[in-house]
Amino acid sequence: MDKQQNNQQNVNNQKQEQDINQLLKIRREKLSVLQEAGKDPFKITKFDVTAHSRDIKENFEQMEGKIVSVAGRIMQKRVMGKASFCNVQDLKGNIQSYVARDSIGEESYADFKKYDVGDIVGITGEVFKTKTEEISIHASSVTLLSKSLQILPEKYHGLTNTDIRYRQRYTDLIMNEEVKETFVKRSRIISSIRKYLDDQGFMEVETPMLVSNAGGASARPFETHFNALDEDVKLRISLELYLKRLIVGGLERVYEIGRVFRNEGLDTRHNPEFTLMELYQAYTDYNGMMDLTENMFRYVAQEVCGTTTVPYGEHMIDLGKPFERLTMIEAVKKYTGIDFDEVPDTAAAKKLADEKEVHYEDRHAKGDILNLFFEEFVEEHLVQPTFVMDHPVEISPLTKRKPDKPDYVERFELFITGREMCNAYSELNDPIDQRERFKAQEELFAQGDEEANHTDEDFLNALEIGMPPTGGIGYGIDRLVMLLTNSPAIRDVLLFPTMKSLDK
Repeated sequence: MDKQQNNQQNVNNQKQEQDINQLLKIRREKLSVLQEAGKDPFKITKFDVTAHSRDIKENFEQMEGKIVSVAGRIMQKRVMGKASFCNVQDLKGNIQSYVARDSIGEESYADFKKYDVGDIVGITGEVFKTKTEEISIHASSVTLLSKSLQILPEKYHGLTNTDIRYRQRYTDLIMNEEVKETFVKRSRIISSIRKYLDDQGFMEVETPMLVSNAGGASARPFETHFNALDEDVKLRISLELYLKRLIVGGLERVYEIGRVFRNEGLDTRHNPEFTLMELYQAYTDYNGMMDLTENMFRYVAQEVCGTTTVPYGEHMIDLGKPFERLTMIEAVKKYTGIDFDEVPDTAAAKKLADEKEVHYEDRHAKGDILNLFFEEFVEEHLVQPTFVMDHPVEISPLTKRKPDKPDYVERFELFITGREMCNAYSELNDPIDQRERFKAQEELFAQGDEEANHTDEDFLNALEIGMPPTGGIGYGIDRLVMLLTNSPAIRDVLLFPTMKSLDK
Protein backbone atom coordinates (compact mmCIF):
# COMPACT_ATOMS: atom_id res chain seq x y z
CA MET A 1 0.00 0.00 0.00
CA ASP A 2 1.52 3.35 -1.06
CA LYS A 3 1.51 6.60 0.90
CA GLN A 4 -1.56 8.01 -0.89
CA GLN A 5 -3.59 4.87 -0.13
CA ASN A 6 -2.44 5.02 3.49
CA ASN A 7 -3.58 8.62 3.79
CA GLN A 8 -6.96 7.80 2.25
CA GLN A 9 -7.38 4.85 4.63
CA ASN A 10 -6.63 7.11 7.60
CA VAL A 11 -9.20 9.63 6.36
CA ASN A 12 -11.80 6.87 5.99
CA ASN A 13 -11.08 5.56 9.48
CA GLN A 14 -11.41 9.03 11.00
CA LYS A 15 -14.72 9.60 9.22
CA GLN A 16 -16.03 6.22 10.36
CA GLU A 17 -15.05 7.03 13.95
CA GLN A 18 -16.77 10.41 13.73
CA ASP A 19 -19.92 8.77 12.34
CA ILE A 20 -19.94 6.21 15.16
CA ASN A 21 -19.43 8.88 17.79
CA GLN A 22 -22.33 10.84 16.35
CA LEU A 23 -24.60 7.77 16.43
CA LEU A 24 -23.62 7.07 20.04
CA LYS A 25 -24.39 10.67 20.93
CA ILE A 26 -27.84 10.40 19.30
CA ARG A 27 -28.64 7.28 21.35
CA ARG A 28 -27.83 9.06 24.58
CA GLU A 29 -29.92 12.04 23.51
CA LYS A 30 -32.86 9.69 22.86
CA LEU A 31 -32.49 8.28 26.36
CA SER A 32 -32.45 11.80 27.84
CA VAL A 33 -35.66 12.69 25.99
CA LEU A 34 -37.35 9.54 27.32
CA GLN A 35 -36.22 10.26 30.87
CA GLU A 36 -37.43 13.85 30.70
CA ALA A 37 -40.82 12.58 29.49
CA GLY A 38 -41.06 10.19 32.46
CA LYS A 39 -40.44 7.13 30.26
CA ASP A 40 -37.07 6.02 31.61
CA PRO A 41 -36.75 2.35 30.51
CA PHE A 42 -34.24 1.64 33.27
CA LYS A 43 -36.94 2.20 35.88
CA ILE A 44 -38.99 -0.73 34.57
CA THR A 45 -38.44 -3.68 36.88
CA LYS A 46 -40.26 -6.58 35.16
CA PHE A 47 -42.13 -7.81 32.12
CA ASP A 48 -44.20 -10.99 32.18
CA VAL A 49 -43.03 -13.23 29.32
CA THR A 50 -45.56 -15.91 28.33
CA ALA A 51 -43.86 -17.43 25.28
CA HIS A 52 -40.58 -17.67 23.39
CA SER A 53 -40.06 -17.34 19.65
CA ARG A 54 -39.29 -20.97 18.86
CA ASP A 55 -42.23 -22.25 20.92
CA ILE A 56 -44.60 -19.98 18.99
CA LYS A 57 -43.23 -21.11 15.61
CA GLU A 58 -43.12 -24.82 16.43
CA ASN A 59 -46.65 -24.79 17.87
CA PHE A 60 -48.29 -22.30 15.52
CA GLU A 61 -51.46 -24.32 14.99
CA GLN A 62 -52.18 -24.19 18.72
CA MET A 63 -50.90 -20.64 19.14
CA GLU A 64 -52.60 -18.94 16.18
CA GLY A 65 -54.97 -16.21 17.32
CA LYS A 66 -53.76 -16.34 20.91
CA ILE A 67 -52.35 -13.37 22.82
CA VAL A 68 -48.71 -13.79 23.84
CA SER A 69 -46.05 -11.64 25.45
CA VAL A 70 -42.46 -11.97 24.24
CA ALA A 71 -39.36 -10.02 25.15
CA GLY A 72 -36.00 -9.63 23.50
CA ARG A 73 -33.62 -7.47 21.53
CA ILE A 74 -34.57 -5.61 18.34
CA MET A 75 -32.31 -7.00 15.61
CA GLN A 76 -34.04 -5.50 12.57
CA LYS A 77 -36.55 -2.70 12.14
CA ARG A 78 -38.48 -1.40 9.11
CA VAL A 79 -40.60 1.73 9.56
CA MET A 80 -43.28 2.25 6.88
CA GLY A 81 -45.56 5.15 7.70
CA LYS A 82 -48.47 3.99 9.84
CA ALA A 83 -47.19 0.41 10.21
CA SER A 84 -43.78 -1.12 10.82
CA PHE A 85 -42.04 -4.43 11.31
CA CYS A 86 -39.35 -5.39 13.77
CA ASN A 87 -37.52 -8.62 14.44
CA VAL A 88 -37.03 -9.52 18.10
CA GLN A 89 -34.40 -12.01 19.27
CA ASP A 90 -34.89 -13.93 22.52
CA LEU A 91 -33.31 -16.97 24.15
CA LYS A 92 -34.72 -19.45 21.64
CA GLY A 93 -34.44 -17.56 18.37
CA ASN A 94 -36.24 -14.65 16.79
CA ILE A 95 -39.73 -13.65 15.67
CA GLN A 96 -41.20 -10.86 13.61
CA SER A 97 -43.65 -8.36 15.05
CA TYR A 98 -46.09 -6.21 13.09
CA VAL A 99 -46.43 -2.86 14.82
CA ALA A 100 -49.27 -0.60 13.61
CA ARG A 101 -50.15 2.89 14.86
CA ASP A 102 -53.85 2.02 15.07
CA SER A 103 -53.10 -1.01 17.24
CA ILE A 104 -50.71 0.44 19.83
CA GLY A 105 -51.78 4.09 19.79
CA GLU A 106 -50.29 7.19 18.22
CA GLU A 107 -48.01 8.16 21.12
CA SER A 108 -46.62 4.66 21.55
CA TYR A 109 -46.08 4.33 17.82
CA ALA A 110 -44.19 7.63 17.72
CA ASP A 111 -41.95 6.31 20.50
CA PHE A 112 -41.49 2.97 18.73
CA LYS A 113 -40.26 4.64 15.54
CA LYS A 114 -37.38 6.13 17.57
CA TYR A 115 -36.25 2.80 19.00
CA ASP A 116 -32.87 1.52 17.81
CA VAL A 117 -31.54 -1.85 16.78
CA GLY A 118 -30.16 -3.33 20.00
CA ASP A 119 -32.91 -1.96 22.26
CA ILE A 120 -34.68 -4.54 24.42
CA VAL A 121 -38.47 -4.52 24.17
CA GLY A 122 -41.48 -6.40 25.46
CA ILE A 123 -44.23 -7.05 22.92
CA THR A 124 -47.75 -8.24 23.61
CA GLY A 125 -50.02 -9.21 20.75
CA GLU A 126 -51.84 -11.82 18.67
CA VAL A 127 -50.04 -14.65 16.87
CA PHE A 128 -50.76 -14.67 13.13
CA LYS A 129 -49.23 -15.25 9.69
CA THR A 130 -48.44 -12.45 7.28
CA LYS A 131 -49.34 -12.55 3.59
CA THR A 132 -45.88 -13.98 2.97
CA GLU A 133 -46.64 -16.81 5.43
CA GLU A 134 -44.21 -15.58 8.11
CA ILE A 135 -45.30 -16.39 11.64
CA SER A 136 -45.49 -13.07 13.49
CA ILE A 137 -47.03 -11.18 16.40
CA HIS A 138 -49.54 -8.40 15.73
CA ALA A 139 -48.53 -6.04 18.52
CA SER A 140 -51.13 -4.48 20.80
CA SER A 141 -48.42 -2.94 22.99
CA VAL A 142 -44.68 -2.39 22.79
CA THR A 143 -42.68 -1.56 25.92
CA LEU A 144 -39.10 -0.33 25.90
CA LEU A 145 -37.38 -2.36 28.64
CA SER A 146 -33.76 -1.28 28.14
CA LYS A 147 -32.07 1.31 25.92
CA SER A 148 -28.95 0.14 24.09
CA LEU A 149 -26.34 2.89 24.15
CA GLN A 150 -23.86 0.99 22.00
CA ILE A 151 -24.01 -0.09 18.36
CA LEU A 152 -24.19 -3.77 17.50
CA PRO A 153 -21.98 -5.15 14.71
CA GLU A 154 -23.58 -5.07 11.28
CA LYS A 155 -26.07 -7.95 11.19
CA TYR A 156 -25.09 -9.67 7.95
CA HIS A 157 -21.34 -9.61 8.60
CA GLY A 158 -21.79 -10.50 12.26
CA LEU A 159 -19.05 -10.42 14.84
CA THR A 160 -16.06 -12.14 13.22
CA ASN A 161 -13.04 -10.73 15.06
CA THR A 162 -11.98 -13.68 17.24
CA ASP A 163 -10.31 -11.60 19.93
CA ILE A 164 -13.37 -9.36 20.33
CA ARG A 165 -15.67 -12.38 20.31
CA TYR A 166 -13.88 -13.92 23.29
CA ARG A 167 -13.51 -10.64 25.19
CA GLN A 168 -17.08 -9.53 24.55
CA ARG A 169 -18.87 -12.86 24.75
CA TYR A 170 -22.12 -11.02 25.46
CA THR A 171 -21.96 -9.43 21.99
CA ASP A 172 -20.88 -12.74 20.45
CA LEU A 173 -23.96 -14.45 21.91
CA ILE A 174 -26.20 -11.76 20.45
CA MET A 175 -24.71 -11.78 16.97
CA ASN A 176 -23.83 -15.45 16.42
CA GLU A 177 -26.70 -17.86 16.91
CA GLU A 178 -24.43 -20.91 16.66
CA VAL A 179 -22.41 -19.64 19.62
CA LYS A 180 -25.51 -19.48 21.77
CA GLU A 181 -26.42 -23.01 20.66
CA THR A 182 -22.96 -24.25 21.70
CA PHE A 183 -23.45 -23.03 25.25
CA VAL A 184 -27.03 -24.28 25.45
CA LYS A 185 -25.67 -27.67 24.38
CA ARG A 186 -22.87 -27.42 26.95
CA SER A 187 -25.46 -27.05 29.70
CA ARG A 188 -27.37 -30.06 28.37
CA ILE A 189 -24.17 -32.15 28.26
CA ILE A 190 -23.44 -31.47 31.92
CA SER A 191 -27.05 -32.13 32.88
CA SER A 192 -27.04 -35.48 31.05
CA ILE A 193 -23.76 -36.48 32.73
CA ARG A 194 -25.32 -35.76 36.12
CA LYS A 195 -28.42 -37.76 35.23
CA TYR A 196 -26.37 -40.72 34.07
CA LEU A 197 -24.21 -40.80 37.20
CA ASP A 198 -27.12 -40.16 39.55
CA ASP A 199 -28.92 -43.11 37.97
CA GLN A 200 -25.80 -45.24 38.59
CA GLY A 201 -25.95 -44.45 42.30
CA PHE A 202 -23.24 -41.78 42.40
CA MET A 203 -23.42 -38.90 44.86
CA GLU A 204 -22.38 -35.39 43.79
CA VAL A 205 -20.15 -33.61 46.31
CA GLU A 206 -18.09 -30.42 46.65
CA THR A 207 -14.50 -30.21 47.87
CA PRO A 208 -12.15 -27.26 48.60
CA MET A 209 -10.71 -25.04 45.88
CA LEU A 210 -8.22 -23.34 48.21
CA VAL A 211 -5.76 -25.93 49.49
CA SER A 212 -2.43 -26.03 51.28
CA ASN A 213 -1.15 -28.85 49.08
CA ALA A 214 -2.27 -28.88 45.45
CA GLY A 215 -1.87 -32.54 44.51
CA GLY A 216 -3.51 -35.15 42.33
CA ALA A 217 -2.01 -34.10 39.00
CA SER A 218 1.25 -33.03 37.35
CA ALA A 219 0.80 -29.28 37.04
CA ARG A 220 2.01 -25.99 38.48
CA PRO A 221 -0.55 -24.40 40.81
CA PHE A 222 -1.56 -20.78 41.19
CA GLU A 223 -0.58 -19.43 44.60
CA THR A 224 -2.21 -16.80 46.79
CA HIS A 225 -2.25 -15.67 50.42
CA PHE A 226 -5.00 -16.20 52.97
CA ASN A 227 -4.92 -13.04 55.08
CA ALA A 228 -7.11 -14.25 57.95
CA LEU A 229 -4.79 -17.16 58.76
CA ASP A 230 -1.64 -15.52 57.40
CA GLU A 231 -0.96 -18.60 55.30
CA ASP A 232 0.02 -19.16 51.70
CA VAL A 233 -2.48 -21.36 49.87
CA LYS A 234 -2.91 -22.72 46.37
CA LEU A 235 -5.78 -23.12 43.94
CA ARG A 236 -6.52 -26.80 43.37
CA ILE A 237 -5.14 -28.48 40.25
CA SER A 238 -7.22 -31.61 40.73
CA LEU A 239 -10.18 -33.00 42.68
CA GLU A 240 -8.59 -36.34 43.43
CA LEU A 241 -7.18 -36.40 46.94
CA TYR A 242 -10.26 -35.01 48.69
CA LEU A 243 -12.62 -37.31 46.80
CA LYS A 244 -10.51 -40.31 47.83
CA ARG A 245 -10.81 -39.18 51.43
CA LEU A 246 -14.59 -39.53 50.98
CA ILE A 247 -14.16 -43.10 49.71
CA VAL A 248 -12.19 -43.77 52.91
CA GLY A 249 -15.12 -42.29 54.83
CA GLY A 250 -17.52 -44.82 53.32
CA LEU A 251 -19.14 -42.82 50.50
CA GLU A 252 -18.78 -45.57 47.93
CA ARG A 253 -19.61 -43.64 44.73
CA VAL A 254 -18.82 -39.93 44.52
CA TYR A 255 -18.26 -37.36 41.78
CA GLU A 256 -17.59 -33.66 41.50
CA ILE A 257 -17.83 -31.27 38.55
CA GLY A 258 -15.87 -28.11 39.19
CA ARG A 259 -13.21 -25.64 38.19
CA VAL A 260 -9.53 -26.47 38.59
CA PHE A 261 -6.62 -24.15 37.98
CA ARG A 262 -3.27 -24.92 36.37
CA ASN A 263 -0.55 -22.35 35.87
CA GLU A 264 0.21 -23.29 32.29
CA GLY A 265 0.08 -21.89 28.77
CA LEU A 266 -2.82 -21.17 26.44
CA ASP A 267 -3.52 -23.12 23.26
CA THR A 268 -6.43 -24.73 21.43
CA ARG A 269 -6.68 -27.46 24.10
CA HIS A 270 -5.61 -25.68 27.28
CA ASN A 271 -6.94 -22.86 29.42
CA PRO A 272 -5.51 -22.19 32.91
CA GLU A 273 -8.95 -22.59 34.51
CA PHE A 274 -11.16 -25.32 33.17
CA THR A 275 -13.95 -27.68 34.20
CA LEU A 276 -12.93 -31.09 35.44
CA MET A 277 -15.10 -33.96 36.57
CA GLU A 278 -13.67 -36.70 38.74
CA LEU A 279 -15.50 -39.74 40.04
CA TYR A 280 -14.50 -42.58 42.35
CA GLN A 281 -16.17 -45.92 42.86
CA ALA A 282 -15.26 -48.35 45.61
CA TYR A 283 -14.81 -52.06 44.91
CA THR A 284 -14.04 -51.73 41.21
CA ASP A 285 -10.92 -51.20 39.08
CA TYR A 286 -9.88 -49.47 35.88
CA ASN A 287 -11.76 -52.04 33.80
CA GLY A 288 -14.96 -50.95 35.53
CA MET A 289 -14.04 -47.34 34.78
CA MET A 290 -13.59 -48.19 31.09
CA ASP A 291 -17.05 -49.74 30.92
CA LEU A 292 -18.61 -46.77 32.74
CA THR A 293 -16.86 -44.25 30.47
CA GLU A 294 -17.83 -45.96 27.24
CA ASN A 295 -21.46 -46.23 28.32
CA MET A 296 -21.58 -42.65 29.59
CA PHE A 297 -20.11 -41.12 26.41
CA ARG A 298 -22.60 -43.09 24.34
CA TYR A 299 -25.50 -42.03 26.57
CA VAL A 300 -24.57 -38.33 26.58
CA ALA A 301 -24.13 -38.22 22.80
CA GLN A 302 -27.52 -39.85 22.25
CA GLU A 303 -29.24 -37.55 24.75
CA VAL A 304 -27.71 -34.30 23.49
CA CYS A 305 -27.06 -34.95 19.78
CA GLY A 306 -29.70 -37.60 19.10
CA THR A 307 -27.05 -39.92 17.65
CA THR A 308 -23.87 -41.74 18.67
CA THR A 309 -22.10 -40.75 15.44
CA VAL A 310 -20.97 -37.12 15.65
CA PRO A 311 -19.00 -34.91 13.25
CA TYR A 312 -15.70 -33.42 14.33
CA GLY A 313 -13.80 -31.47 11.70
CA GLU A 314 -13.29 -33.80 8.73
CA HIS A 315 -14.06 -36.92 10.76
CA MET A 316 -17.21 -38.75 11.83
CA ILE A 317 -16.63 -40.05 15.35
CA ASP A 318 -18.41 -43.31 16.10
CA LEU A 319 -19.24 -43.55 19.80
CA GLY A 320 -21.70 -46.38 19.18
CA LYS A 321 -19.29 -49.21 18.49
CA PRO A 322 -16.96 -50.72 21.13
CA PHE A 323 -13.97 -48.49 21.84
CA GLU A 324 -10.57 -49.88 20.83
CA ARG A 325 -8.36 -50.95 23.77
CA LEU A 326 -4.53 -50.94 23.53
CA THR A 327 -1.75 -50.98 26.09
CA MET A 328 0.71 -48.08 25.76
CA ILE A 329 3.39 -50.58 24.70
CA GLU A 330 1.05 -52.02 22.02
CA ALA A 331 0.17 -48.53 20.79
CA VAL A 332 3.83 -47.48 20.45
CA LYS A 333 4.67 -50.76 18.70
CA LYS A 334 1.70 -50.32 16.32
CA TYR A 335 2.82 -46.88 15.13
CA THR A 336 6.63 -47.11 15.45
CA GLY A 337 7.47 -50.81 15.23
CA ILE A 338 9.39 -50.52 18.53
CA ASP A 339 8.49 -53.00 21.27
CA PHE A 340 9.41 -51.50 24.65
CA ASP A 341 8.97 -54.93 26.23
CA GLU A 342 12.22 -55.75 24.42
CA VAL A 343 14.00 -52.61 25.71
CA PRO A 344 16.03 -53.84 28.71
CA ASP A 345 16.71 -50.63 30.63
CA THR A 346 16.86 -46.85 30.71
CA ALA A 347 20.16 -46.65 28.84
CA ALA A 348 18.73 -48.63 25.93
CA ALA A 349 15.58 -46.48 25.95
CA LYS A 350 17.66 -43.30 25.78
CA LYS A 351 19.66 -44.72 22.89
CA LEU A 352 16.42 -45.37 21.00
CA ALA A 353 15.26 -41.84 21.77
CA ASP A 354 18.50 -40.44 20.37
CA GLU A 355 18.03 -42.46 17.19
CA LYS A 356 14.45 -41.24 16.77
CA GLU A 357 15.30 -37.64 17.79
CA VAL A 358 12.95 -37.75 20.77
CA HIS A 359 14.01 -35.13 23.32
CA TYR A 360 14.33 -36.29 26.94
CA GLU A 361 15.87 -35.06 30.17
CA ASP A 362 18.68 -36.68 32.15
CA ARG A 363 16.29 -37.59 34.99
CA HIS A 364 13.97 -39.54 32.67
CA ALA A 365 13.78 -43.30 33.12
CA LYS A 366 12.64 -45.98 30.66
CA GLY A 367 8.96 -45.44 31.47
CA ASP A 368 9.22 -41.69 30.89
CA ILE A 369 10.77 -42.31 27.48
CA LEU A 370 8.03 -44.79 26.54
CA ASN A 371 5.52 -42.03 27.30
CA LEU A 372 7.54 -39.53 25.20
CA PHE A 373 7.42 -41.98 22.26
CA PHE A 374 3.66 -42.28 22.72
CA GLU A 375 3.19 -38.51 22.70
CA GLU A 376 5.47 -38.02 19.72
CA PHE A 377 4.35 -40.83 17.43
CA VAL A 378 0.97 -42.18 18.55
CA GLU A 379 -1.48 -39.56 19.92
CA GLU A 380 -2.28 -37.89 16.60
CA HIS A 381 -3.42 -41.23 15.10
CA LEU A 382 -6.02 -41.94 17.79
CA VAL A 383 -8.99 -40.31 16.07
CA GLN A 384 -11.70 -42.87 16.84
CA PRO A 385 -12.32 -43.67 20.54
CA THR A 386 -9.34 -45.59 21.91
CA PHE A 387 -8.48 -46.61 25.46
CA VAL A 388 -4.70 -46.58 25.99
CA MET A 389 -3.90 -48.70 29.05
CA ASP A 390 -1.11 -49.78 31.36
CA HIS A 391 1.15 -46.74 31.71
CA PRO A 392 4.66 -46.87 33.20
CA VAL A 393 4.84 -46.37 36.95
CA GLU A 394 7.20 -43.38 36.57
CA ILE A 395 4.40 -41.17 35.24
CA SER A 396 1.64 -42.53 37.49
CA PRO A 397 2.37 -41.69 41.15
CA LEU A 398 -1.16 -42.37 42.43
CA THR A 399 -1.94 -45.60 40.59
CA LYS A 400 -1.97 -49.26 41.61
CA ARG A 401 0.77 -51.40 40.03
CA LYS A 402 -0.12 -54.33 37.76
CA PRO A 403 0.41 -57.47 39.87
CA ASP A 404 2.08 -59.37 37.00
CA LYS A 405 4.07 -56.39 35.67
CA PRO A 406 5.03 -54.04 38.53
CA ASP A 407 6.87 -51.53 36.34
CA TYR A 408 3.45 -50.63 34.90
CA VAL A 409 0.17 -49.55 36.47
CA GLU A 410 -3.56 -50.13 36.02
CA ARG A 411 -4.29 -46.88 34.27
CA PHE A 412 -5.94 -45.79 31.04
CA GLU A 413 -6.49 -42.64 29.04
CA LEU A 414 -9.27 -42.28 26.47
CA PHE A 415 -8.24 -40.60 23.23
CA ILE A 416 -10.63 -39.21 20.63
CA THR A 417 -9.60 -36.94 17.72
CA GLY A 418 -6.00 -37.26 18.91
CA ARG A 419 -6.85 -35.69 22.27
CA GLU A 420 -6.91 -37.08 25.77
CA MET A 421 -10.52 -37.06 26.98
CA CYS A 422 -10.06 -38.67 30.39
CA ASN A 423 -7.54 -40.34 32.67
CA ALA A 424 -8.36 -43.27 34.99
CA TYR A 425 -6.70 -45.54 37.53
CA SER A 426 -7.13 -48.52 39.71
CA GLU A 427 -6.38 -46.27 42.64
CA LEU A 428 -3.35 -46.88 44.79
CA ASN A 429 -4.60 -47.71 48.29
CA ASP A 430 -1.33 -48.97 49.80
CA PRO A 431 -0.16 -46.17 52.14
CA ILE A 432 3.43 -47.52 52.31
CA ASP A 433 3.77 -47.60 48.51
CA GLN A 434 2.07 -44.20 48.27
CA ARG A 435 4.57 -42.67 50.69
CA GLU A 436 7.45 -43.99 48.59
CA ARG A 437 5.88 -42.52 45.45
CA PHE A 438 5.46 -39.16 47.12
CA LYS A 439 9.13 -39.37 48.13
CA ALA A 440 10.10 -39.98 44.50
CA GLN A 441 7.98 -37.00 43.46
CA GLU A 442 9.73 -34.79 46.03
CA GLU A 443 13.07 -35.82 44.55
CA LEU A 444 11.84 -34.85 41.08
CA PHE A 445 10.74 -31.47 42.43
CA ALA A 446 14.19 -30.97 43.95
CA GLN A 447 15.68 -31.71 40.51
CA GLY A 448 13.60 -28.92 38.94
CA ASP A 449 10.29 -30.56 38.02
CA GLU A 450 7.83 -27.84 39.08
CA GLU A 451 4.86 -30.09 38.23
CA ALA A 452 5.81 -32.87 40.64
CA ASN A 453 3.49 -33.77 43.53
CA HIS A 454 4.30 -33.00 47.18
CA THR A 455 3.77 -35.31 50.13
CA ASP A 456 0.28 -34.97 51.61
CA GLU A 457 0.44 -36.29 55.18
CA ASP A 458 -3.29 -36.04 55.83
CA PHE A 459 -4.02 -38.03 52.67
CA LEU A 460 -1.49 -40.66 53.76
CA ASN A 461 -3.24 -40.79 57.14
CA ALA A 462 -6.54 -41.42 55.35
CA LEU A 463 -4.97 -44.29 53.40
CA GLU A 464 -3.60 -45.75 56.64
CA ILE A 465 -7.12 -45.76 58.07
CA GLY A 466 -7.98 -47.84 55.01
CA MET A 467 -9.33 -47.25 51.49
CA PRO A 468 -11.07 -50.11 49.70
CA PRO A 469 -10.07 -51.17 46.17
CA THR A 470 -11.28 -48.23 44.07
CA GLY A 471 -11.56 -47.15 40.48
CA GLY A 472 -11.23 -43.44 39.73
CA ILE A 473 -11.33 -41.21 36.66
CA GLY A 474 -11.00 -37.58 35.64
CA TYR A 475 -12.77 -36.11 32.61
CA GLY A 476 -12.01 -32.85 30.82
CA ILE A 477 -15.57 -31.57 30.46
CA ASP A 478 -14.50 -28.79 28.07
CA ARG A 479 -12.95 -31.30 25.67
CA LEU A 480 -16.11 -33.42 25.71
CA VAL A 481 -18.12 -30.28 24.90
CA MET A 482 -15.67 -29.51 22.07
CA LEU A 483 -16.28 -32.98 20.64
CA LEU A 484 -20.07 -32.89 20.83
CA THR A 485 -20.33 -29.31 19.47
CA ASN A 486 -17.67 -29.75 16.75
CA SER A 487 -15.65 -26.87 18.22
CA PRO A 488 -11.96 -26.61 17.21
CA ALA A 489 -10.66 -24.72 20.27
CA ILE A 490 -11.30 -24.81 24.01
CA ARG A 491 -12.02 -21.07 24.00
CA ASP A 492 -15.04 -21.76 21.80
CA VAL A 493 -16.70 -23.72 24.62
CA LEU A 494 -15.72 -21.44 27.54
CA LEU A 495 -18.06 -18.51 28.05
CA PHE A 496 -15.23 -16.32 29.31
CA PRO A 497 -11.83 -17.79 28.37
CA THR A 498 -8.64 -16.43 29.88
CA MET A 499 -7.35 -13.46 27.85
CA LYS A 500 -4.33 -11.24 28.20
CA SER A 501 -5.31 -7.93 29.74
CA LEU A 502 -5.67 -5.14 27.19
CA ASP A 503 -3.63 -2.74 29.31
CA LYS A 504 -0.56 -5.00 29.31
